[in-house]
Amino acid sequence: MTPEEILKVEQEIVLTLKNIYDPEIPVNIYDLGLIYEIDYTPDGTANILMTLTAPNCPMADMLVEDVNIQVGKVAGVKSVNVVLTFDPVWDKSMMSEEALLELNML
Repeated sequence: MTPEEILKVEQEIVLTLKNIYDPEIPVNIYDLGLIYEIDYTPDGTANILMTLTAPNCPMADMLVEDVNIQVGKVAGVKSVNVVLTFDPVWDKSMMSEEALLELNML
């Protein structure tokens, strides 16, 4: 797999993540800043390092499952590993400008 092919799959993963929304905030999890790292390997594994807006988020299981299912549908992805972390702790400075505009926080 060429570096260009790997980049294309990673871009598709980002587009997929931009279609997954936090059920409590009307912004997708990518622009919300919940995705810390995406690492796609040539063997078809997508490793996603993500966080939540709060450690006690009641929707944690649902969000992780949604990321697993939706990223698993991306062409070229054979397996998905989602790892939750709270280091660093999420705060609104991690949000994209689009998310801040959508929430009228700019």
